[in-house]
Amino acid sequence: MRPVTSSTTSWLALAAFAAAVAIAGDLEAAQSAPDSENGRYSMTPIPEGVLRLDTRTGTVSTCTKNGAGWACYAVPDERTALDAEIGRLQAEVERLQGQLAAGPTVSGKIDEALPKSDPLKKAEPKAAEGERKIEIPLPSDQDVDRVMSFLEKAWRRLIDMANRVQKDVSGKI
Repeated sequence: MRPVTSSTTSWLALAAFAAAVAIAGDLEAAQSAPDSENGRYSMTPIPEGVLRLDTRTGTVSTCTKNGAGWACYAVPDERTALDAEIGRLQAEVERLQGQLAAGPTVSGKIDEALPKSDPLKKAEPKAAEGERKIEIPLPSDQDVDRVMSFLEKAWRRLIDMANRVQKDVSGKI
């Protein structure tokens, strides 16, 4: 056996101190970790820490370890917002159904019928007074020019097509 020297004692003290620090760190982590409180919480590890589900209330929280210990923050619950919107819409539907059942209360409605004239509709040809003549409005010069331009283009295309067909037929013989 080797005699115990001061250097050996210092190494043993240092090793014991390191072991104590490691054990204390594990105890601190075990004490500061989120409590499962007799199965109330369901924990799922995630890269940032732990995802905690409260099995009694249904709330979900993300728990992360920082310098002061564990901190849990509730995950925003879209279901709550959706339930609130559904409730608001149901109340509005009930209000509108009540108004509909109460009877028509349309503002601006009048009892007498409106005249059957349309200001945007073109006037129909009128018969001259005393005579049974029908006046038909003639097209303007601009309308005639547009029609003539269209017919001229169509005629030229027809002639061009006939010339191409004639060349194709004469080229094959």
